[in-house]
Amino acid sequence: MTEMKTEGTELSTRQRLDAILKRLEDRKATEAVYVKLYPDTARAEADAADQRAARGESLGPLDGKIVSIKDLFDVAGEPNLAGSIIRKTAEPAGKDAVIVERLRKAGAIIIGKTHMTEFAFTAVGLNPHYPVPGNAYDARLVAGGSSSGAAVSAGEGTCDIAIGSDTGGSVRIPAALNGVVGFKPTHGRVSLEGAFPLSPTLDSVGPLAKTVAACADADAIMSGGAPLPLEKIDLAGLKVGIAQGLVLQDMEDDVAVAYQAVLAKFEAAGAEFIECSFDSLVSALRTGPNKGSLTGIEAAHIHKDWLNDHSMPVDERVSIPLRERLKIADADYQTLLTFRGELVKQADTMMAAFDIVLMPTTPIKAVPIAQVAEDVPEYDRVETLYLRNTQIMNQFALTALSLPMPMPDRPAGLMLVGRNGSDRKVLAIGSAVEALLKA
Repeated sequence: MTEMKTEGTELSTRQRLDAILKRLEDRKATEAVYVKLYPDTARAEADAADQRAARGESLGPLDGKIVSIKDLFDVAGEPNLAGSIIRKTAEPAGKDAVIVERLRKAGAIIIGKTHMTEFAFTAVGLNPHYPVPGNAYDARLVAGGSSSGAAVSAGEGTCDIAIGSDTGGSVRIPAALNGVVGFKPTHGRVSLEGAFPLSPTLDSVGPLAKTVAACADADAIMSGGAPLPLEKIDLAGLKVGIAQGLVLQDMEDDVAVAYQAVLAKFEAAGAEFIECSFDSLVSALRTGPNKGSLTGIEAAHIHKDWLNDHSMPVDERVSIPLRERLKIADADYQTLLTFRGELVKQADTMMAAFDIVLMPTTPIKAVPIAQVAEDVPEYDRVETLYLRNTQIMNQFALTALSLPMPMPDRPAGLMLVGRNGSDRKVLAIGSAVEALLKA
């Protein structure tokens, strides 16, 4: 897919929007990125932004920015599909999701809803009920999930900022695979009201865009704050944890080479390296009182009304594991929550020693859609690798940012991990790293 170049032009917001809508209209017969467009309201919002600009007024840095939203956020008057055909008859939303309200109030233009994997449960980017969004770098490759269309819309330039959700990596995985920035805030930072849930304990709402600054502005608005400039960070003397062990296993050779080149740049900039590892925490979570993933258990409870109806047209990659998790007793679930809470405290203590921790976002790049579409073992292998590093941050209540690493071909991501609540610090460091990688 080719990105529409708009930098350096004097186009109005309405002109930029119309050019994007024309592009989408031209490919309407094969559209796989957007599941729904809002051309009329978007044009009205764009005209309002242009009128404010003509008067010398502004609602802030998102005023006039074109924004896509994942197909799990409420928009007043329509059912929230969450990537599933079984919700087409659901009760229409009475109002916009909180984050949609906040974006509109800040002057953002909501252009449409983007495709996602069903109920946000899988991470490769396939959904049997809808067209598969092809990767923004090469449409023959997977986009990653679950915010598949979000990442492609940001990568191809059919929006300025895309909004996704992240429960185990669903913002950062597709961001890495499509060569854009993706931010997972600390759980609870951004309201989940009006977002269809996957795992309320782990869900977060985050932006994808071409720059850290755009993600920071969107995050500030969605979290109910003011979009202030990020603090200027000097990388010299920064205490940088270099993750070891599990997160470095099974890396593709060129990802490993790119990652080492990034570390060399950090070292040249004067950062202080300290080795660290999440392996003991991951091992404890896997071997502790764990009868199933927290995501699966909570999702099974959310979907229990239809799970025992085997005739429901739901992706088997979703329905089969959820039916298994439905068997888990409430007492076991509560035990898991308590145990996980203790691990969160341990992770926070560990993270206190670092300004940031680095690791590859995913150890492998985007694979061809054809490679995983029908091959179940290969699909499972790829999905496991995509999720492996990113889900650590959700499980242990950390915040993380994925940045594009300089690569010779297919994109890959560098993940910056921060302590719970250090969102603005992570974004500020990310801005400095972004400049470093472009130098």
